[in-house]
Amino acid sequence: MNELDYIFSPVCIRDGAKKIFKETTLGNTHFHFHEDKVSSTVDFVMETIRENYPDLNIPFHSRWGHFRPGNVDRALWLKEKINHLDPLEQARIKWDLVIPSVLLDAGAGAQWKYHEKETSRDYARSEGLGVASFHLFMSGAFSQDKKSLRSESLGLKSVTSKLIEEYFQVNETNPLVGVEGRTNLLRNLGSALENKDIFKDGRPGNLIDYLISKYGNTIPATGLLRAVLDGLGPIWPGRETLNGVNLGDAWKHSKFGLIAFHKLSQWMSYSLVEPLMEAGINVTGAEELTGLPEYRNGGLLLDSGVLTFKNSNDLEKVWGPESDLIIEWRALTVYLLDVIGAEVQKRLGKNPKEFPLAKVLEGGTWWAGRKIAALHRAGGTPPLNIKSDGTVF
Repeated sequence: MNELDYIFSPVCIRDGAKKIFKETTLGNTHFHFHEDKVSSTVDFVMETIRENYPDLNIPFHSRWGHFRPGNVDRALWLKEKINHLDPLEQARIKWDLVIPSVLLDAGAGAQWKYHEKETSRDYARSEGLGVASFHLFMSGAFSQDKKSLRSESLGLKSVTSKLIEEYFQVNETNPLVGVEGRTNLLRNLGSALENKDIFKDGRPGNLIDYLISKYGNTIPATGLLRAVLDGLGPIWPGRETLNGVNLGDAWKHSKFGLIAFHKLSQWMSYSLVEPLMEAGINVTGAEELTGLPEYRNGGLLLDSGVLTFKNSNDLEKVWGPESDLIIEWRALTVYLLDVIGAEVQKRLGKNPKEFPLAKVLEGGTWWAGRKIAALHRAGGTPPLNIKSDGTVF
């Protein structure tokens, strides 16, 4: 395995997480680990799973869940419009929707909300962003002709901050964090789609054709992740690079070197599985992907006391994603999600293949993180202050 193959693999993510965990137990990071709090945290996750999914019929943690708030499955609204198309084209359109939608999902901020006229309801945070991005796609805004249910290179490259502000109902009393960052990601996606080796027609959905040409009708989840990283890598803002290749969500810790996460890319990969399976294509090895290091899963660990700050003053500071503290917190989240996931699987009598982390996240840890945040702080804000530019969390 060459260096780039390694950095773009779940093995690298887990190796970095294990390294940071070990250094934490040796007292060399910003955090203390409290092993005695793990069992009660798993209890809380199990309780959340039973509440949310008593039948244990749990989908992957993916963007599709954010198209379903208020017990309304908006994906059915899309399906009605594309049902006459062949299954593969339906899958391409669903990827044309979900890929830009994932890119628009970084933290919205505590004040922002979206009012959906179709349901006369307000939605905030991830659900609000999901519903708003769904309607933006359905308007045809990502297509070249500005009316088709497609995302295309030229359509995405012409997206403006003004369009995002309009569709996301942004104003002085309804501010959205990172509008410029989100706009740039969509425009960068439009540029990345010019790579005709991967996107033959300049559409995100062409990634399906690329994967089928490589793997046939059975696609390994690690292959799906790698295609996302190769195809969409150029969209991320300039951070760490290797031989001119943008490494995306990978960060240099001042003492421990490069630590990779690929959070949005893995979440995107989880979000691409459902449309593939609906089109009759198998996805294997989902259990090899990692948990997602973001403020709900990571917040659960802080709010439950599994992790505490060595220096309580760190709680009040504002941290950028490049800071050692945030890199450590995210790495510890990846490591401890594996620990919690294994315990959840054991208690349910399931193996990792039957109940991969994508189900542990959706059934338990993500929702448990949100639930415990609401108990600790008004508005359910994260337990630490993260400076987001709209491209990481």
